[in-house]
Amino acid sequence: MIDYDESGRPVVLVGNAEPAPLLLSEPTRRYEDEPTLDFHVRARGPWGTVETSVETWGGDGLDVFLASLAEDFRGWEGARTWHSLCYDLTLSAEHHPGGHVRLAWGIRDQAPSEEWRFEATTWHAAGEDMRNLADEIHTFIANPAE
Repeated sequence: MIDYDESGRPVVLVGNAEPAPLLLSEPTRRYEDEPTLDFHVRARGPWGTVETSVETWGGDGLDVFLASLAEDFRGWEGARTWHSLCYDLTLSAEHHPGGHVRLAWGIRDQAPSEEWRFEATTWHAAGEDMRNLADEIHTFIANPAE
């Protein structure tokens, strides 16, 4: 679900549990003349919370990746994967019987320490639910602060 923070920047809540397992926030362009886009990702669960900054080159096509999953709502074989520029956020998608998509979000501590790695899983209905997520991520990527 997309929302907006107090400064008007988009915030995306991914997952249907309360609170949402994943929160993408604070999309920011470091430089006006480059497509570098940074954002924060936070994962929550009964065990606690992890958070890191993600560096992308214009979003690294995350919205396009999710849109391709929505278009293939009838399914595909194996896992499809995506990663951010520095691999601080990765995504693996698998289609499961019954029309659901399992998204495994990998979150990694930033270089150079890279001390921890965490994975959160969200489930989405194939088709319209995936299309909505792709649209929300597109809005998120297209509206950063500069």
